Amino acid sequence: MAEKSNQEIQKRISFGKVRVLDEQPNLLDIQLASFREFVQLETTADNRSKEGLWTVFSENFPITDSRGIFLLEFLDYFVDPPRYSIDECIERGLTYCVPLKAKLRLSCNDPEHIDFKTIVQDVFLGNIPYITPKGTFIINGAERVVVSQLHRSPGVFFGQSLHPNGTKIYSARVIPFKGAWMEFATDINNVMYAYIDRKKKFPVTMLLRAVGYDTDKDILKLFDLADEIELKTKKDASKAIGRKLAARVLKTWMEDFVDEDTGEVVSIERNEVLLERDTIITDDNIELIVDSGAKTLFVHKESVEADYSIIFNTLQKDTSNSEVEALSHIYRQLRGSDPPDEETARGIIEKLFFSDKRYDLGEVGRYKVNKKLEHDTAMDVRVLTKQDIISIVKYLVNLSNQKAEIDDIDHLSNRRVRTVGEQLYSQFGVGLARMARTIRERMNVRDNEVFTPIDLINARTLSSVINSFFGTSQLSQFLDQTNPLAEITNKRRVSALGPGGLSRERAGFEVRDVHYSHYGRLCTIETPEGPNIGLISTLCTHAKVNAMGFIETPYRKVTNGKVDMNGAVQFLSAEEEDNYTIAQAKTDIEKNGTISTDKVKARFQGDFPITTPEEVQFIDVAPNQIVGVSASLIPFLEHNDANRALMGSNMQRQAVPLLRPQAPIVGTGLEAKVAHDSNNLVNAEGNGVVEYVDANQIIIRYDRTQEEQLVSFKDDKKTYNLSKFLKTNQSTCINLKPLVRKGQRVVAGQVLCEGFATEKGELALGSNLKVAFMPWKGYNFEDAIVISERVVRDDVFTSIHVEEFELEIRDTKLGEEELTPDIPNVAEEATKDLDDNGIIRVGAHVKEGDILIGKITPKGESDPTPEEKLLRAIFGDKAGDVKDASLKVPPSVEGTVINKKLFARAKKDKTSKTREKTLLEKLDKDFGKKTAEIKDVLIEKLMTVLSGKVSNGVYNSFKEEVVSKGTKFTSKVLESLDYTNIDALKWTKEDDTNHLVKLIIHNYTLRINEETGRYKREKFNISIGDELPSGVLKLAKVYLAKKRKLKVGDKMAGRHGNKGIVARIVRQEDMPFLEDGTPVDIVLNPLGVPSRMNLGQIYETVLGWAGLKLGLKFGTPIFDGASLEEVSEYIKKADLPEYGSTYLYDGETGERFDQRTTVGVIYMIKLIHMVDDKMHARSTGPYSLITQQPLGGKAQFGGQRFGEMEVWALEAYGASNILQELLTVKSDDIVGRAKAYEAIVKGDNIPEPNMPESFNVLVHELRGLALDLKFD
Repeated sequence: MAEKSNQEIQKRISFGKVRVLDEQPNLLDIQLASFREFVQLETTADNRSKEGLWTVFSENFPITDSRGIFLLEFLDYFVDPPRYSIDECIERGLTYCVPLKAKLRLSCNDPEHIDFKTIVQDVFLGNIPYITPKGTFIINGAERVVVSQLHRSPGVFFGQSLHPNGTKIYSARVIPFKGAWMEFATDINNVMYAYIDRKKKFPVTMLLRAVGYDTDKDILKLFDLADEIELKTKKDASKAIGRKLAARVLKTWMEDFVDEDTGEVVSIERNEVLLERDTIITDDNIELIVDSGAKTLFVHKESVEADYSIIFNTLQKDTSNSEVEALSHIYRQLRGSDPPDEETARGIIEKLFFSDKRYDLGEVGRYKVNKKLEHDTAMDVRVLTKQDIISIVKYLVNLSNQKAEIDDIDHLSNRRVRTVGEQLYSQFGVGLARMARTIRERMNVRDNEVFTPIDLINARTLSSVINSFFGTSQLSQFLDQTNPLAEITNKRRVSALGPGGLSRERAGFEVRDVHYSHYGRLCTIETPEGPNIGLISTLCTHAKVNAMGFIETPYRKVTNGKVDMNGAVQFLSAEEEDNYTIAQAKTDIEKNGTISTDKVKARFQGDFPITTPEEVQFIDVAPNQIVGVSASLIPFLEHNDANRALMGSNMQRQAVPLLRPQAPIVGTGLEAKVAHDSNNLVNAEGNGVVEYVDANQIIIRYDRTQEEQLVSFKDDKKTYNLSKFLKTNQSTCINLKPLVRKGQRVVAGQVLCEGFATEKGELALGSNLKVAFMPWKGYNFEDAIVISERVVRDDVFTSIHVEEFELEIRDTKLGEEELTPDIPNVAEEATKDLDDNGIIRVGAHVKEGDILIGKITPKGESDPTPEEKLLRAIFGDKAGDVKDASLKVPPSVEGTVINKKLFARAKKDKTSKTREKTLLEKLDKDFGKKTAEIKDVLIEKLMTVLSGKVSNGVYNSFKEEVVSKGTKFTSKVLESLDYTNIDALKWTKEDDTNHLVKLIIHNYTLRINEETGRYKREKFNISIGDELPSGVLKLAKVYLAKKRKLKVGDKMAGRHGNKGIVARIVRQEDMPFLEDGTPVDIVLNPLGVPSRMNLGQIYETVLGWAGLKLGLKFGTPIFDGASLEEVSEYIKKADLPEYGSTYLYDGETGERFDQRTTVGVIYMIKLIHMVDDKMHARSTGPYSLITQQPLGGKAQFGGQRFGEMEVWALEAYGASNILQELLTVKSDDIVGRAKAYEAIVKGDNIPEPNMPESFNVLVHELRGLALDLKFD
């Protein structure tokens, strides 16, 4: 990892006793790995596993027309490189995407179509948004992230509820991945019903009949509920006298009738019930039974071990007697009409649950069903089986007899994560299904024509589905980019909301609550306060999502009391974990891994037993594995109340990146990992030397081995461009600065730059301040903060904020708009900083109302007369009918222009066409020359490897031999090959040579693709110009930077949930000072500590002071941090007062305070809630259209609402004049306010108010009700 190799970084002194994992999972894996597994672009078509995008294609292809003549097959898919870089997409407001293409084969098996030949074509299917290395997507220029969803896993779930009369009602629910839900439930009469897709209910025995157990006999046999008596003679029947019938005695016959419509003779089965169930058999009944022709008789068992009365009760409710009757009844319930025939009735059940086209349990669903019902059905059987239904019924019977357990739906074994890959899988499924439908329609229409795959496919179909998902889905969110921690947390977020999930209103307390299975999987601390609490969580630091979507957490194996410290860690899901006893990470372990205590604190399911070392099977890998990244950054978390830890976690994500960030003196050791994994910084790719460095770029020459030099087509030097003053989504600023010097050696993984809330490769959200916990003249009452002027003067909490303003130039009906500095009716002073295009110069300081971009728009009031037209033609159209449509600085914004950009489409006049032709010819020539040079290098490299060697048979991509076996490799042979379609395997009989050849050709392909991409991009720019939305001719952008110093009203916080507002900035000399004369930087109220129970801040303060004095930095991992003794030890080393308790002196009088005060160094952060964004004042401004009252809110430049209760307050004081003024001239008295303005300007008295407009609105509403009000 980076922190190990960067010499610049000061090593933290860690207090952790537990050995950390050497290989910790990358924090962005949940996004990057999921997307990579979905698209599988690194592998070839032969090696691709049949999952992700491949599966979606194979589910929808091959496609045939209605008569089965034409067949369109899918062979492979691939993508071209993106047209624009990530930065270009953000600048131009484009989507960072790749063109998806599929190799399709169209064939015809109709002998009449002799002229139709099989065609294989690469077909463009649409542009697909592609993930960036930071795990985000750029959609229309905005950086977005797809949040993972936590939803109920497919499978079978058993539950219970309570009827109002106190009866327990048991239910089973089969939730598929795709298809209709099936539910089973008991009722208060102990009858079991089945529900299909939450529609009408019917007895479960009816469903059993419908799936093949058509008679009572079959159902009773199934559950072994009755004795069977064979009826060969009358004597056999007499054995049953006195016993109860278990199955109905039926008389069955076939009846013929003539169908009126068709005239056919149709046979139908008829059943007559001779004896009902539960009838006690007597001598009289024997005759009836024998005459009915029944072969067997079913009677109740004399002793039944299991209580299956529920099945008997259900049979009593069941009106059907055979499969046909059951199917008809179910059909009627679902469709509301009688089935036309038996096949149709059977088809409805078959389609709903037994057809893989309509029903899919998914791999997860099948796994869960097998696990729950103890089946061993093959994993590729994705539909329900008869055995599944029977087992569910049996389990439900056991449940109602208290012989089985209900499922805990909040257990993480029953909830799974849908990562970005799976969400895209379902979206592609929808898009390709739509595309398949249109392909079929087009095939049917173009029956007699010769057509190709390209003619069948509409690329917009797929693109529109994918783009609407990224643009509008609840789970596709605008990235929280305030600082790197906010980014990482947003990408690791797990939400229970969204399509197919819960809604805030319906989610109860149980779903939101912490569950024991969250241990090591979902952070128990980090969740929002408010309506989403518990519904939005974060993955724990070590957690990962397995192939089935269940969250796993790592453990070390323990065998006979000995921990396997060197073996690979084992990841367990919540379900697997329930079978083991697991010790906590802080268990005392000797060097050889033996647990050294007799008693071990452990976990088993939801309990915390104290066991012996021999009973422990696993042990936690780290103490911080139970919380998320944000909570892991809070030192001494173990001393804080959980509510405050939650606030601390959430507020760290709101920290504004500072101009001069400082890494905390007291950290947890995870700071470097977060900074590294955020992918915002530049790291060295290998060992090398810094060739050049300035503020904008770093150039490194990497050391290359002889083999690397042989196979590489790249230069040894690599240039890294540093981000300078980039705007983030939250208007904070990314500005990277180099950390290395020219001539310095760097090692692989070393951090080369810092910035954006990082210092020397470590996360640095705020600054270390000298703190005193004491009241200060009442200014720090109620969590307010008193701060020293030094902090402001030295720019300790100064941050830079970048705002982006853009203006589009469109082609209107009245003519084109124009960018110009020549704006009608505007003073020259206002346009002095505008350039020829009307865009303000870089470096100009602007404030509210200043012009940023000058634009004029044609005015369409009147058509010019012929004379006017002539005059304009002669003297130019300077002051023609145009109006000012310039972009001005909005209210309460000021800053310095740091950048400007202008994007324009290519003009199509004669001159530009000639220029375009020349440029394109030059580009083609340069491209041809460049590719020829690269090919020469390839031949040279291949000759170095293959000189004097003999071919083992070289083939192209179509398996055709291009260099026959035994041919000697020469330059001529190698030059004749087409390297774009070549199989780079087994050219010779030597494996080493083949490996080098494969690498050379692979790197050559990458280099050529890179050049081709650049060529296409430049060609597009020359011929089309900048890609802009339709109707937009030009796009101008201006970037304003504002330096914000700390102000009264800004919100600040520590890492322990201790937040407050800056109430006073005090001169440095007036701040309380120490005995040696050092003034403190910040004064916090001591009353904020005891009631909040966040003592971590006191530990941090004391240890921080020792760190500052000794010049050390500490890492105190959570739950494994410094003890009080260890803190005291460093206090003594630094020769500081015990626990930081010392006397302070009043800065104003110089007198000593009576009591000792806790003094130290605390890490404070400035939050994004700044007073400059909140403060707002209005004198005049916009009014509402109907009521004519001022608008509300800062964005609308609105006023403060003087509401009903405020009116009561003034009424109580009898302040009638103020009240009248507030409700009339200051609000909606239109005439009055105009006159009042005039009076103020002239210096006259304000006239009497008139009728407020809201009264007129009321009158109009009454007139709308046909009440004509008249006033005398």
